[in-house]
Amino acid sequence: MFRTVIFKIILGIYFIIWAPILLVALISRRATLRLIIADARGVLYLARIIGGIKYKIFYPPTEENGIPVQPNDNVRLDGKSIIASKHMSIMEVAILTTNIQNPFFIVKRELLWIPIYGWSFWRMGQLVDRARGTTNMNKLATAVATRIMNGQTLIIFPEGTRVKPGHRIPLKRGLLFLAQRLKLPITPVGTDTGLYWPKRGKMHPGTAKVYFEETLPSTATLEEIHSAINRHSA
Repeated sequence: MFRTVIFKIILGIYFIIWAPILLVALISRRATLRLIIADARGVLYLARIIGGIKYKIFYPPTEENGIPVQPNDNVRLDGKSIIASKHMSIMEVAILTTNIQNPFFIVKRELLWIPIYGWSFWRMGQLVDRARGTTNMNKLATAVATRIMNGQTLIIFPEGTRVKPGHRIPLKRGLLFLAQRLKLPITPVGTDTGLYWPKRGKMHPGTAKVYFEETLPSTATLEEIHSAINRHSA
């Protein structure tokens, strides 16, 4: 528990130190994005040095016995897909932010109320998860499409909240709406970060794992996506 307390104190100081830097960077979306990514790298570094938590990313196989596997018909020529990830901890947010090129998220409105950091999330192009309704979903789909066309990659947590290891909750239908409306395949991502960096309680040293599963078509069902996300999750 001592390690956890020390880590959280140092992490709080780290965020305070970064705050004025991010405040100055608000004049530029590109600068804000780069600094948020650098900030996330620092979080992962502190987790490794102080918390003893490393991470490893697993991708679907690209070849077998030296012979290329059959091409995945769900992969678009431009490589675009929606990254639909299990959400257990701050850790997978930092991992995805630093390992996905030009990422953006759909976040809860409350996150934008956080002084400086919330403003930075807005400045770097995060979209707000608005109330339900066809009009709002259509507006959200249009905003997502614009960012996709500009070379960004959407990362979404379809469970809508952080989930404890071993818990399985239904996925939000908004993921299906966006995938089908924009004809974007879905890349499920599983993880076990909650075993090492839980939402509450003691942190545990070890190697957290993030699993990129085979890409699913935009017409996949919630059950298929749910199964893929949880295939390797804790």
